[in-house]
Amino acid sequence: MTGIIKLSLVPLRVSDSETSEMTSQLLFGEEVKIIEVKDRWYKVQNLMDNYYGWVDRKMIHILSTEDEAKTSTVRKYYVSVPLLECTKAISNEKMLLAGGSVLHNLLDGKFKIGDEEFYVNISTSEDSTENSGQLIVELAKQYLNSPYLWGGKSVMGIDCSGLVQVVFSMVGKMLPRDASQQVDTGIVVDFLSEVQAGDLAFFENPEGKIIHVGILINRHQIIHASGWVKIENYDSQGIISSQTGEYTHTLRVIKRLI
Repeated sequence: MTGIIKLSLVPLRVSDSETSEMTSQLLFGEEVKIIEVKDRWYKVQNLMDNYYGWVDRKMIHILSTEDEAKTSTVRKYYVSVPLLECTKAISNEKMLLAGGSVLHNLLDGKFKIGDEEFYVNISTSEDSTENSGQLIVELAKQYLNSPYLWGGKSVMGIDCSGLVQVVFSMVGKMLPRDASQQVDTGIVVDFLSEVQAGDLAFFENPEGKIIHVGILINRHQIIHASGWVKIENYDSQGIISSQTGEYTHTLRVIKRLI
């Protein structure tokens, strides 16, 4: 059984409780596989990044067999601004879609999920395939000053790996959810002198576990979510706090994905 998200943001939780920790969020248009049903909860797998969690079943729209087949083949557009206004055609109700949301078969500002039609102020039906590292940086800068939120994936609250995942999805590059998974993608950049805009820097804790990720702007600056999304300096040792001048994160490796 497959479902799709028709709300702006849906919390993905550790267990079947509204008080359970949120580990991620599901964005409008993302599809999920229903793994388990428990009372009013679904355990789901996000088909975009294979991330698992529990969701209130009221927040999932179950696709018919016919609609499921359609969604697997249609062209997808990924929202490339932090917030995009969307209108439901029948009710004329407005909703805001977070960056990275998926619009299925967008054409002339219109798209459908099942039989429901939506309108957005976008006039392209093309996939987001631009792979410029500088574009990655500019897209990430849209999130500057967004507050840090564990599990968050929107401009209203986002974590370090959520920022990376959402920004790369905007150019059609699908990444795993967590920094510890993202580090397994791409190729290693051996020297800081070889860094290019859009490269990813990964940071470790004293035990050697990858716990943080950010997007490199150049050989000296990084944009990352720590407290809030900000630009700070870094060197071969790690990130240097713009407030204290001390190292806050220890650099482990730099990877290039595009």
